[in-house]
Amino acid sequence: MSQATPGKEAWASRIGVILAVTGSAVGLGNFLRFPGLAAQYGGGAFMIPYAVAFVLLGLPIAWVEWSIGRYGGARGYNSSPGIYRTIWKTRAAPYFGVLSMVIPVMIYMYYVYVEAWCLAYAMRYLFGAMDFEHAADYEEFFGAFVGAGGHGDAVMIPGEGLLGSAVFFLVVCFVVNFVLIYRGLTRGIEWFCRWAMPALIVCALVILVRVLTLGTPDPAAPEQSVLNGLGYMWNPGANEVGLLGALRNPEIWMAAAGQIFFSLSVGFGIIITYSSYLHRDDDIALSSVTASAGNGFCEVALGGLITIPAAFVFLGFAFVQDPPGTFGMGFVALPNVFGEMPAGRWFGFLFFFLLFLAAVTSSLSMLQPAIALLEEGLGLGRKASVALLGFITAVGAAFVVFFSEGFVALDTIDFWIGTFCIYVLATFQVILFGWILGGDRGFDELRRGAEIRIPAIFKYVIKYVAPVYLLTIIGFWLYSELLTVPEDPEETTRLQQIVQSGEVQLSLILILMVGTLFTLLIAQSVKRWRAAERAQVEVIP
Repeated sequence: MSQATPGKEAWASRIGVILAVTGSAVGLGNFLRFPGLAAQYGGGAFMIPYAVAFVLLGLPIAWVEWSIGRYGGARGYNSSPGIYRTIWKTRAAPYFGVLSMVIPVMIYMYYVYVEAWCLAYAMRYLFGAMDFEHAADYEEFFGAFVGAGGHGDAVMIPGEGLLGSAVFFLVVCFVVNFVLIYRGLTRGIEWFCRWAMPALIVCALVILVRVLTLGTPDPAAPEQSVLNGLGYMWNPGANEVGLLGALRNPEIWMAAAGQIFFSLSVGFGIIITYSSYLHRDDDIALSSVTASAGNGFCEVALGGLITIPAAFVFLGFAFVQDPPGTFGMGFVALPNVFGEMPAGRWFGFLFFFLLFLAAVTSSLSMLQPAIALLEEGLGLGRKASVALLGFITAVGAAFVVFFSEGFVALDTIDFWIGTFCIYVLATFQVILFGWILGGDRGFDELRRGAEIRIPAIFKYVIKYVAPVYLLTIIGFWLYSELLTVPEDPEETTRLQQIVQSGEVQLSLILILMVGTLFTLLIAQSVKRWRAAERAQVEVIP
């Protein structure tokens, strides 16, 4: 790793930044979200649009973010607003960075809560507190634990002690995250990822070996075998509608693209900040491919091969073909699987501890973009930056915990921030790279110091294909989510939810408040940057 500018934070090693970026990508989406989507959309059939989205969107946008980040870092900026204004010489440029702040910060507000569930489940398995007699008991416990039955119910299950308190584990996760972020880039984020990522892989491999050696545990159901589970995962025609029928569904393409975005952490504003701490000649081409490949391995070869075959063996084809939601798969269905599995208590502990490690490596990355803005934009020290961000995220997390009935706050923030805004930010960034920085200049930046040769065709993919692909997905997605009338009269569209639900309205108000706050912080940062630039010009003879 080349030496950075004196006094500026930098990664201690190349493997450190790769593990940190991989850690930001590897999270709950790999082990919970991906298996659920793959099962829902036909197993092997889902892998085709998933691969297309990776090649045309995921990897190109990862290159875009690594390039933009290193470009701005070489000019003294680590925050997205500062980096954007170095590329686009207009007063509006830094304000596009609002999304780069709001997205990771607001996702952290609910992500850390789910992270707390993972830690709680790991501890409950470790101490033997997840031994329920009936399948319905797991669902009942989960609903009570997270307060899904009523607002403000997620405090403590009577008679369960601290192991039955979601809020207690949330506080523990908050402390872990902010202690690490306070320690800084090298001693906090990089240090944790250097040991957490290998530990995560080891835990996953142990569980994978156990799943792949299950065979056919129920002789009365010979079709529920590991081989058939793997066949559903990889055979494109394993679903009832067949391959062509699955691919004709526009939802599968939107779901695959969304998973690529969520999984690779592109469109979050995270990679831009991470890569800004590199030296201007450090390789970013191979590093980004390595990080993306590491994430893909954890997602497909570990997450998919653990969850889908295990659920297939113990819960059957009907369950896998029509799985419950993300949380149902992870916190209700899988405990049923571990309950049927020999030594399931210990494998349950390993699995949820794995999820906890993966979640922490991701949640840490969500804090760094805002820390970078507070430090370089407002001139705050590490302690003040961490304290201010801790207060903001604590208020948001408390909001998510309180409005827990039906996961209304979590779901609303996840939809508008964790899905819609990610698409918008990614679209802006590919346009910024391809049309404002310029395809030639952008590719020169990407290729400088590169240890692999990137085909020139990707210049045109980034400039033309990716924006069209993204805008098309956004159009279909907005139509399906906002304008399509549900067949079930009991279901509501997102627009109807805004009109009918006070909790949804409050969630949107929270989003607007956080967006307004970061707009004001960016405006103050721009004033400081301009003043510093004027002072620099005045001292030049």
